[in-house]
Amino acid sequence: MVRPDAFDLAQRLGRQAEAVCRHYLHNGHREGRYWRVGDVRNTPGRSMFVRLIGTKGGKGAAGKWTDAATGEHGDLLDVIRESCGFAEFKETVDEAHSFLRLSRPEPEPMTKRTRSRSTPSDTRESARRLFAISQPISGTLAKAYLRNRGITALHETASLRFHPQCYHRPDEHSPTEIWPAMIAAVTDLDGRLTGVHRTWLDPRGFSETTLGKAPIETPRRAMGDLNGHAVRFGVAGEVMAAGEGVETILSLRSTLPTMPMAAALSAAHLSAILFSDTLRRLYIARDDDPAGDGAVTTLIDRAQQLGIEAIVLSPALGDFNEDLRLLGLDALRAAIRVQISPQDVARFMELAA
Repeated sequence: MVRPDAFDLAQRLGRQAEAVCRHYLHNGHREGRYWRVGDVRNTPGRSMFVRLIGTKGGKGAAGKWTDAATGEHGDLLDVIRESCGFAEFKETVDEAHSFLRLSRPEPEPMTKRTRSRSTPSDTRESARRLFAISQPISGTLAKAYLRNRGITALHETASLRFHPQCYHRPDEHSPTEIWPAMIAAVTDLDGRLTGVHRTWLDPRGFSETTLGKAPIETPRRAMGDLNGHAVRFGVAGEVMAAGEGVETILSLRSTLPTMPMAAALSAAHLSAILFSDTLRRLYIARDDDPAGDGAVTTLIDRAQQLGIEAIVLSPALGDFNEDLRLLGLDALRAAIRVQISPQDVARFMELAA
């Protein structure tokens, strides 16, 4: 039997879209004509939609998906690749063949070793390697990118690094590109690196259109195990703040320089972030969009069930980086001052006074 090409393989998977979702996105559930889940890596949540019923091809085809929180989209081959943590396209194709029970060019028995490839361990190791070979951000394009976005408070940013030639592949059908990138370490509550987040940067510098990100369709991607984890600034104690993007959290830290904070990287991951045993008060940095509102509601419920006080911090514009860039640090500081608890003004805004 002739091995089908990727397009044919994606169509075959689309004809079994619900079965694919139940197998690879089992943390989600069906809602009408769609499967809903947190993201393509099978994180619990609701921001990603997979079309279960649709046309034979095109945007409306069964198996096509969109993540409302990140703007990412793709087909069921992408789902298999990301949920299994495969680094090579051949691994994705082989796994799809196995699922569809198609013949393989090189048959391989399903052993304990091959089954283990369906875990995110490989991408976690790739994440560790990438972070290890990256350099501190001082004097790099990554630092310039942050400063161009109004972020000058860059203390306790060991979780951020820079790679001058980071691989980027738009999709499995495209050649690999090379762009400079800011690399953010995703860690668990014990400080163990579980993944990385890459922001590819434009070497030409800042523009109002791209805000310094590379002019590519998806300039931000994560790999590894993100569920419950985050990019962390400072060591969490009784009080901390959590939000979605690195830029959002660093903007907020410009006004609260000594408060520990965590960037969960998406609305779905924010709603699932894990709490330390010492946490007593959580500030939630809200993004002003439907996905952000949903994450805030979920996070408040989870915190309250554990006896943690949850306080929402709301931006004047779309997010706190917009506030910082367009309204200025003094306006952002004044807005945050009236939103946090009085005891935390003295404790965490002292250096910003």
